[in-house]
Amino acid sequence: MAVVFALVLCALAIWIMMIFNGLVTARNGIGNAFSQIDVQLTRRYDLIPNLLETAKGYMAHEKGTLEAVITARNSAQSALSTLKSAPGDAGAVAALSASESVLGTVMTKFMALSEAYPDLKANQNMMQLSEELTSTENRVAFARQAYNDSVLTFNNRREVFPNNIVAGIFNFLPGKTLEIEDIQTKRTAVQVKF
Repeated sequence: MAVVFALVLCALAIWIMMIFNGLVTARNGIGNAFSQIDVQLTRRYDLIPNLLETAKGYMAHEKGTLEAVITARNSAQSALSTLKSAPGDAGAVAALSASESVLGTVMTKFMALSEAYPDLKANQNMMQLSEELTSTENRVAFARQAYNDSVLTFNNRREVFPNNIVAGIFNFLPGKTLEIEDIQTKRTAVQVKF
């Protein structure tokens, strides 16, 4: 009887260990996916000052817009740094989402204003930086999708029975997806009137 009890107890310990290891692996997948977002957002934050410096000479009287971009970039960069120090913190993810949305809004305004300056649009440096920024935006979107997929995998693994019991015992908190409102690709319904 003692041998059977010991075997059952050993099997239960192995089962709990497997669930725990699966949860840790899924949580680490979130960290890995976040590191890709970090790389792309850092690249974008590094491009923005160069873009602004190129535009500054042409858009001298648009100083408020240029300052708004700098402020939004610095805020987003700070939120990214905070999230880097605590990748699983839902509040830090929400703060990055909010600051990225603000940055997206002011960058959209900046790019729209730059369209009014033909010399600036024709500037080779401005065209190259704009192309790099667009490419980086696409990379951010792909990295964000991979991150959100990792969060979904972790949350699913965390919430299914019996994993939810082990997750509760070891305090595995749910992951939060990173939602950034993309102003440029936001779709509006087409209205047709006859």
